Amino acid sequence: MMTAQTIEPGQRTAARVAGLLFILTMSLAMFTELALRDPLLVRGDAEQTARNIVASERIFRIAVVNQVIVAAGDMLLLLALYAVLKPINRNLALLAAFWQITQCVMFTLVAFTDFAGLSLLVGGDYLSAFDAKELHALARFFISLHHPGGQIGGVFFGLGSAVFAWLWLRSRYVPRILAVLGIVGSVALTVAIPFILVVPALNGSLSPAYWLPMFVFEIILGFWLLIKGI
Repeated sequence: MMTAQTIEPGQRTAARVAGLLFILTMSLAMFTELALRDPLLVRGDAEQTARNIVASERIFRIAVVNQVIVAAGDMLLLLALYAVLKPINRNLALLAAFWQITQCVMFTLVAFTDFAGLSLLVGGDYLSAFDAKELHALARFFISLHHPGGQIGGVFFGLGSAVFAWLWLRSRYVPRILAVLGIVGSVALTVAIPFILVVPALNGSLSPAYWLPMFVFEIILGFWLLIKGI
């Protein structure tokens, strides 16, 4: 087990970078979903959703580009976490990074489906061969893939986060209670999301409760690493 005396300067730098990226990526992701994207979507009404997106096309494009930026930032975060935790167990740190890279790939694919839906609403004249209602329905279909795609990515995120949290616990770089909270939050995600994918009706009763422990963990960990370091 590593001790404070054997921490390399590069690990300390990577820890502070990770703290900053925790805060920035989570803030940007929440702003993108809650302030930009969600207000445009009307549940069960493809036509109104289409009108909202066409009327706020630039905002929708910014939201999708922000998703790509968050995915890129998460990849940088993974590199920083790997640099900090690989002395504890290189293989486990690598496994955690690979699992969470899968989440980044899924979020990038989700951005692609959002752009596909937008192209059906604001595309060229070749789309005139389709009826407007058909285009609205198809656009809503592609945009609706955002949520299950994010949930699938969330499973891999939870798996990777559980391993990273275990390494935080073993390392004692951060308070043990914080690392335990990370393990609990990660397991909650990894268990809850597959149940919701199988039984979608559970989403209303479980969401957003199953994300709350992870949200608290990442916010506290981000500020701890940025301010206190390891």
